[in-house]
Amino acid sequence: MEGAHENAAESSSSVPRSEEPAGWARGPEVLPPEESEGCAGSLDAAPKKLCGYLSKFGGKGPIRGWKSRWFFYDERKCQLYYSRTAQDANPLDSIDLSSAVFDCKADAEEGTFEIKTPSRIITLKAATKQVMLYWLQQLQTKRWEFHSSPPAPPAAPDAAPAGNGPALRLELEQEEEEREDFLSPVQTPPGLVGVAAALQPVPAKPLALQNISLKHLGTEIQNTVYNIRSNRQAQGTGHGPPGEDPPLSVGPQRAERPLPSDPGTPGKDPADSPKPTAKSSLTANLIQKAKRPNNTFPLFAEGLTRTRPAQEKILALEQQVLMLTKELKSQKELVRILHKALEAAQQEKRASSAYLAAAEDKDRLELVRHKVRQIAELGKRVEALERERESLVQAAGLREQQVQELQRHVQLLLEKNQAKQQVICKLSEKVTRDFTHPPTQPPVPPGAADRDFLSQQEKMEHLKDDMEAYRTQNRFLNSEIHQVTKIWRRVAENEKALLMKCAYLQAKNCQVESKYLAGLRRLQEAAGGEATESSELLRQLTQEALQWEAGEASADGVELSPISEYDEYGFLTVPNYEMEDLKLLAKIQALEVHSHHLLAHEAVERPLRERWAALGDLAPSVELKQLLRAGVPREHRPRVWKWLVQLRVRHLQSPGHYQELLSRGQVREHPAARQIELDLNRTFPNNKHFTCPTSTFPDKLRRVLLAFSWQNPTIGYCQGLNRLAAIALLVLEEEESAFWCLVAIVETIMPADYYSKTLTSSQVDQRVLQDLLLEKLPRLMAHLGQYRVDLSFLTFNWFLVVFADSLISNILLRVWDAFLYEGTKVVFRYALAIFKYNEEEILRLQDGLEIYQYLRFFTKTICNSQKLMTIAFNDMNPFPMKQLRQLRRAHRERLEAELHELEQLKAEYLETRSSRGPAVPDGCTSEDEGEGEA
Repeated sequence: MEGAHENAAESSSSVPRSEEPAGWARGPEVLPPEESEGCAGSLDAAPKKLCGYLSKFGGKGPIRGWKSRWFFYDERKCQLYYSRTAQDANPLDSIDLSSAVFDCKADAEEGTFEIKTPSRIITLKAATKQVMLYWLQQLQTKRWEFHSSPPAPPAAPDAAPAGNGPALRLELEQEEEEREDFLSPVQTPPGLVGVAAALQPVPAKPLALQNISLKHLGTEIQNTVYNIRSNRQAQGTGHGPPGEDPPLSVGPQRAERPLPSDPGTPGKDPADSPKPTAKSSLTANLIQKAKRPNNTFPLFAEGLTRTRPAQEKILALEQQVLMLTKELKSQKELVRILHKALEAAQQEKRASSAYLAAAEDKDRLELVRHKVRQIAELGKRVEALERERESLVQAAGLREQQVQELQRHVQLLLEKNQAKQQVICKLSEKVTRDFTHPPTQPPVPPGAADRDFLSQQEKMEHLKDDMEAYRTQNRFLNSEIHQVTKIWRRVAENEKALLMKCAYLQAKNCQVESKYLAGLRRLQEAAGGEATESSELLRQLTQEALQWEAGEASADGVELSPISEYDEYGFLTVPNYEMEDLKLLAKIQALEVHSHHLLAHEAVERPLRERWAALGDLAPSVELKQLLRAGVPREHRPRVWKWLVQLRVRHLQSPGHYQELLSRGQVREHPAARQIELDLNRTFPNNKHFTCPTSTFPDKLRRVLLAFSWQNPTIGYCQGLNRLAAIALLVLEEEESAFWCLVAIVETIMPADYYSKTLTSSQVDQRVLQDLLLEKLPRLMAHLGQYRVDLSFLTFNWFLVVFADSLISNILLRVWDAFLYEGTKVVFRYALAIFKYNEEEILRLQDGLEIYQYLRFFTKTICNSQKLMTIAFNDMNPFPMKQLRQLRRAHRERLEAELHELEQLKAEYLETRSSRGPAVPDGCTSEDEGEGEA
């Protein structure tokens, strides 16, 4: 710490003069006589500086206690510097007030208050209560000015901002008025704060060493050397008449800017001078550092000397003599400490010399072993100290709990005390009334009555003082809470703006990455399978791009919302494909989804969340329909889905029905149990909840499917039901809720026979979809018809599992939000929208095989849910339910006619075959004859 402060002092001394803040000390100047006579007036007219002496509680061991410190506020940095005296050249330390809060306790010692920063708590004490309140109010004002004012330009720190000056002044005046509502302004204590406080003698301490900061020994030594040198210069030039000021502008000016040495002058060339010893070099180093005082700290000894009359100068010099005498004692103690450090260094040097002087390796090895033993002993001591520290941390935790309990106890006592004070006030009023109008009572001895009255009056005075102290504390704390709340709101607004900016930049970064990956993919397609240097380079770039950025995200530490491996429902964000091309495509899709999510978060997601939060109780309405189409936020989705399911199956529900179905399966096994068990392992292999061996979701899914097989024996189990139930489990998490969601889909939303053995209704919907595609997307259907592409191989599964295997989870669950409320019409809308979304890409393909390969995974490339929703519910209009029913009815009649015709052909074939009998062709031996011969 000492070295750090010394370096800070040295670095700050090199700051140019033009960058010094206004009001900080500079080199002393010689004033004309007429100006020196009006020094007092100029001090009063100058702007008020927040500075003065305060006592700071600190230190360790026997010197722990109150230490007198000179405090000075830096308006540019919002830092409160402090040193031992006002004449010190360099500060000991500083307190950051930008994120600090202030507190004063009524039951503490008079004048005591606290400054609490995120890293520490500083306890200070003023001379009087008035000085304490003045400091607290001024610190609040300075903190608010720092947070309200824009940063000053570095070139002209003294100039006020041109555009923000009037607004800032108005805001500060408004803040001053608001603070006056809590606590009236405190008058400036004369002679105890400001520049005038530097003229006062330093508050004395019983022991000189008690006031020294051992934590900042380097700074203390620099300040002491500088003060001694300044006093010597003042004594050397102070032999003139008492009324004249010594020419103080010579010493410090030369100390800060030494003249260049003349190479021709003997004795001034460093090369010709003898080499100093270690001790003399240490002293010279300290003197050199003292010659370069910190320009960021006020030198009141130089700046105020010219304002003192001769009598005050004599008193000040006498005070400095006493102070230096005490400092001499403390410096002797410092010299003793430095001697010990020097002895330790010399001992280390002797050990090193012995090692180097050893003639044989054996002696050196013995010395090394000795040092190793010492290191082992020190390691044991460190371990013991570490254990002691852990025990102290545990003890501190226990103490903290005890302190919290004591604080609660104190709060109860304060409330009890307040009640007692009210009772005392009432009793006091009663005593006053009785005293002014005494009742007719037997005479009381005068001495006892006087003593009782005086004791009561003394108690009343004490209680009034306590009430006034608590009232003052309450007013100040209210003003502190008010100001800190305003600062916190401003910081929160700035943080929100920065988060929005970060989200926008991250989304742009994701878009750039996806374009880069898309470029790599096109280059791979153009290169083909040829083994060249460029193809090898492309392969390496592709592998680097496919590697997960987990290491980068953890090392960066500032990622706002990095792409995680799994989404919020457990699905892989980047699916594990075996082919390099598909892996690259999956990575592109993940980046695009992430960028769309970040860009839409503030513009779409936040207003949508606010609308859902303000919705209240759910009821069928047009507003609810629009909200469900836009998507349900995750925190509201389980509640909304339960309500939607309840709306459809409340006529089927009965208490304990689900448990009754499970108990049937325990009595005897269902015929579909084996098929259910086989499909469990095939359910969402890209979801961690169904692939993790320790997950409970597979067991829940098994029970839900078995219960449904007993609920609907006509269906039992059909492939696809496992994925429907799995989606319900991921959202609702409860088995029974997922079971009733499956019942609602199969028995109330989907048409009858949708999951039967013949899948009649499913086939009907595929023919209806073909008609709608011809109507809504004629160009696409003509293009697909040219290459004889049948879409039913793809769309049949869409309808059977409601896109469960096709869309990414973010879009899939939005489809289900509207599907559970509006029914199967939503499935048709989104099926048409998916083809419309990718229509141009499909039209560019000019080969049937390429089209089939593209259709295998093209739904996974859809990442803009807002665009897909707009196409489904706006671009596909009109979409009347009446037309859908008519198409279903017509195609069902045709399908049933076709099935009936197939049944007739089958019956005729069986009848013809049975009429012919089991004829055996010539030359063939029947099975019976062969067995007889054998």
